[in-house]
Amino acid sequence: MASLEFKLPDLGEGLTEAEIVRWLVEVGDVVAVDQPVVEVETAKAMVEVPCPYGGVVTARFGEEGTELPVGSPLLTVAVGAAAPSRAPASPEAESSGNVLVGYGTGAAVARRRRIRPVAAAGSAAAGSAAAADTAVETDGPVPVISPLVRRLARENGLDLRTLKGSGPDGLILRSDVESAIRGAKEVPVQAPAPAAAPAPAVAAVGERVPLRGMRGAVADKLSRSRHEIPDATCWVDADATELMAARTAMNQAGGPPVSVLALLARICTAALARFPELNSTVDMASREIVRLPGVNLGFAAQTERGLVVPVVRDAHARNVDELSAEFARLTESARAGSLTPAELTGGTFTLNNYGVFGVDGSTPIINHPEAAMLGVGRIVPKPWVHEGELAVRKVVQLSLTFDHRVCDGGTAGGFLRYVADCVEHPTLLLRTL
Repeated sequence: MASLEFKLPDLGEGLTEAEIVRWLVEVGDVVAVDQPVVEVETAKAMVEVPCPYGGVVTARFGEEGTELPVGSPLLTVAVGAAAPSRAPASPEAESSGNVLVGYGTGAAVARRRRIRPVAAAGSAAAGSAAAADTAVETDGPVPVISPLVRRLARENGLDLRTLKGSGPDGLILRSDVESAIRGAKEVPVQAPAPAAAPAPAVAAVGERVPLRGMRGAVADKLSRSRHEIPDATCWVDADATELMAARTAMNQAGGPPVSVLALLARICTAALARFPELNSTVDMASREIVRLPGVNLGFAAQTERGLVVPVVRDAHARNVDELSAEFARLTESARAGSLTPAELTGGTFTLNNYGVFGVDGSTPIINHPEAAMLGVGRIVPKPWVHEGELAVRKVVQLSLTFDHRVCDGGTAGGFLRYVADCVEHPTLLLRTL
């Protein structure tokens, strides 16, 4: 019998640490090769980590909520050990070589259900623990889907297993957690006896929220952008009436629906072909501007876990239908928390549609190490002079934040003006097809 130590694997894309969200096995459990044993949250996504060994879990390292650096021990597995009576023996004792679910690993092994033995009659703990000890339990908490709900409970020291969910099939919702937190805060606390002399007044300290996980990664990236990139912003209002009419005509013609974001993305790739300075990055070590051969288009997506920027690979080679389909796929994965690191990195230009939040304008922060970002406000009816007459038109504000090291205002203005012209006259795109 040998004891093998399984360490937190290299998660790729420069990730150096992960937070333990939920253990999927306990000490004494039998695990099969490639069975997920722990759910971790990185700065990029939430993933299940499978164990490459088959055997009996003899130790776990780190409580839920603990951050571990890559290479730290996760658990130890006794290979070739006899299986305990509460779980079937595992015939597998070799290493699979796989690393992460969703990163090249095969199908996950179905999780077991187990029955704990009942405490002996007459035991002091038997009366209080009988219900829990005789119940069939699963390897996870009560049903919780949202990572936000788990994080909220963890940060407030709340055990989800003590809650009764109000959602379908007992699903624990955010409102259930918030209600439990409020109830805990409303419990009266007996005031201490007054001291002989009043203590000096102490300034109130606000709530401290750790900057870690995805929020910490965003903070680091935005701070680096502001620190390293001398950015500037220009903006323009554009009449989007014809663009919206073109979209309506496309959708009425049949086929998959075309999104506004896909149309704007197609305009961006055409503009970058004319102004390649903005599809670049700056290498200060060699003091060079590196102009990139293709457009990997990032787009901002708001999720329960915060802002993420999925990347559409080779956006310049995709038509509007293909862009619409890829935006839909990546957005769904972002909301489910299942984006891979490869889908969150490698962007060369970012499109930020903050109009979905009901705002007209913004000054975007460049997604380091890119050179520019186009921001798009909401499209709303406004008074507009059209063909010499005052009319109500669908107007949008476009704003471009750019790295002043890669170009001057003339180039940035030319790019933005071309984008606005295509929004106002979509037929201009026919010249670039």
